[in-house]
Amino acid sequence: MFSSAEGALARARQNGRTEGLSLLLFTVVSWGLNWPALKLVLHYLPPFSMRTVTALAAGIIVMVLALIRGERLSLPHGIWRRLLVVSFLNYTSWLGFVSLALVWLPATVAVIITYTMPVWAVGLAWPLLGERPRPSHLIGVLLALGGVAAALGGGMRPLTPHALPGAACALAAAVLFALGSVLTKRAPLALPPFASVGWQILLGVAPIAVLAALFEHPDFSALPGPDWLVLGYTSIVALVFSYLSWFRALRLLPASVATTATLLVPVVGVFSSGILLGETLGAGKLLALGLTVAGVALALRR
Repeated sequence: MFSSAEGALARARQNGRTEGLSLLLFTVVSWGLNWPALKLVLHYLPPFSMRTVTALAAGIIVMVLALIRGERLSLPHGIWRRLLVVSFLNYTSWLGFVSLALVWLPATVAVIITYTMPVWAVGLAWPLLGERPRPSHLIGVLLALGGVAAALGGGMRPLTPHALPGAACALAAAVLFALGSVLTKRAPLALPPFASVGWQILLGVAPIAVLAALFEHPDFSALPGPDWLVLGYTSIVALVFSYLSWFRALRLLPASVATTATLLVPVVGVFSSGILLGETLGAGKLLALGLTVAGVALALRR
């Protein structure tokens, strides 16, 4: 009986690992594919309007799922200030700066620069969390910076007038998102997981919606019929189901496995953008991708 129980436990662990790896693969691929999807939709819609539609849809869906799970949506007293700060860092900055970066840069370049964010998280964790970086972490920072330089120098030759502003937006998204992650680790929000994500999405998209209303005049009728499916993908799959599968994978797998797997997101993003958008994949971009992935891998070492 004891061996039978051990066998059942081993099978349960194996099934959990298989499920976790499957969900992790889905997350990595869907996040990677979101880069060419966003770039495609931005051919027809202005960035803030596009992000307002996708994030509002995602936020509402997550809130409905939170209610289905029985989570309370009410906010504890005294949480508003931290919630607004984290929402701005994790969602407003990401939604806004990534969209602007994609307007000005090829998706293959934007994804490489943006996915330096784990490197900046390591650097910010030192003053904010007291986590002193190792020499390998510092080498990772240098490699990631080399990846950014290679992405611009080798991936956009000659440099376009908007290359540097686009790179600045991609870096801003990476650094601010990293800051939001570190602050969340330092002082986690006292909210259930789905309600926390839903509130952050809806509060984070509010400034984006204001900018869209003030400065943009979107023509949604200009979006071709098939691209409405792409718009739906960016809001439902990339912003909802991918995060749900990510959180489930984190519960089933070691954090080191899940975190390291995110190194594949820029790889999927670069190659899918090359295939789906016809963006060139020259030696400069491949070098930039290699340097960035290597730098992030060193930054994630414990």
